[in-house]
Amino acid sequence: MEFEIWWLLGIPVFFGLGWIAARVDINQLISESRSLPRGYFKGLNFLLNEQPDKAIDAFIEIVKLDPETAELHFALGNLFRRRGETERAIRVHQNLLARPDLAQEHRLHAQYELGQDYLKAGLLDRAEESFHLLAGSQYGAQAGRALLEIYQREKEWLRAIEAAQTLQQSGAGGRQKEIAQFYCELAQDELVDGHPEQAMSLLEKALGNDRNSVRATMLLGDVHLAQGDVEAALHAWRRVEQQSVLHVALVAQRLMDGYRAVGRPHEGVNLLRSYLAEASSIDLLEVVFKAVLELDGVEATNQLVGDELRRTPTLLGLDKLLEARLMKVAPEMHSELSVVKNLVHGYTQKLARYQCSHCGFKARQFYWQCPGCSRWETYPPRRTEELNVMN
Repeated sequence: MEFEIWWLLGIPVFFGLGWIAARVDINQLISESRSLPRGYFKGLNFLLNEQPDKAIDAFIEIVKLDPETAELHFALGNLFRRRGETERAIRVHQNLLARPDLAQEHRLHAQYELGQDYLKAGLLDRAEESFHLLAGSQYGAQAGRALLEIYQREKEWLRAIEAAQTLQQSGAGGRQKEIAQFYCELAQDELVDGHPEQAMSLLEKALGNDRNSVRATMLLGDVHLAQGDVEAALHAWRRVEQQSVLHVALVAQRLMDGYRAVGRPHEGVNLLRSYLAEASSIDLLEVVFKAVLELDGVEATNQLVGDELRRTPTLLGLDKLLEARLMKVAPEMHSELSVVKNLVHGYTQKLARYQCSHCGFKARQFYWQCPGCSRWETYPPRRTEELNVMN
């Protein structure tokens, strides 16, 4: 390519055009910033310094001077809601919606924020009504997620299934695991009410959405047991190991009781010992401990717990070892060892917790839905101390 002299002449021209454009942008920015009320910057400064109360006072003054500013109403309403003053937040967003000249974009935004106000205030029926008005709008997906939350709070599982399916079809992400859990909730209710056939149908739908649903498989075994078919129940519970070996601890007592019921307790304890060798668990050890003590005696129990403690050293395991040792210790040593056992046991009770992997909420019992953050399947089926040892 040959060099042309006019290229050199073009350089200052382009430079000059860029300088003019920059000056125009800067002048426009300065002009717009001067047109903003001083209270706006004052309120913004309070927000940056984490002083929401003073920020609210500053924004209230601006709204009084310029009631037409929708953006400031939204900021004010959100601040009220975050501070827990839901009644004031509701009034702010209701006043916005009452304005006949409000642009459609702002009207939809106000409707969504009003729904969030009602949700925060616990007025679920009003929140549901607000979110339904947003169907098909740009806030449709957010409103759908809020409706799903409402239906779960109210335990309206059929409506939760419908809301989750709608969200899934809209491209807002897969909801198969949640839908399976909703069917499990319905099945559990039917089982409690003495309707195993209906429960079976619901569990088939749960597994149709999530074939690896451990909860659905466990409940399937419970349904077979309610119908008097212990062998079918055992077959279902054994499938848990194929889905998640860690969750076997949750079904261990069911398995042991089932094998006792069909007259094959040694087969049951051997199966559970094989699970324990594959995936150590203090809850599984508890079930095996009692079964071995019943079937094979104190010596076998001591051997079991000693081997398990060497493999996975935990205070929870030590507690079980001391319990086993107390059964065979000499009478003169029983009193002293009991003191040690009680001290260790008292401390291990603080460690014997399940912990949500999302919000960290701890609980004595295992939950499929976290009581803290309401998320599904966030509890690992192991106690906190075991998780710490593994990490």
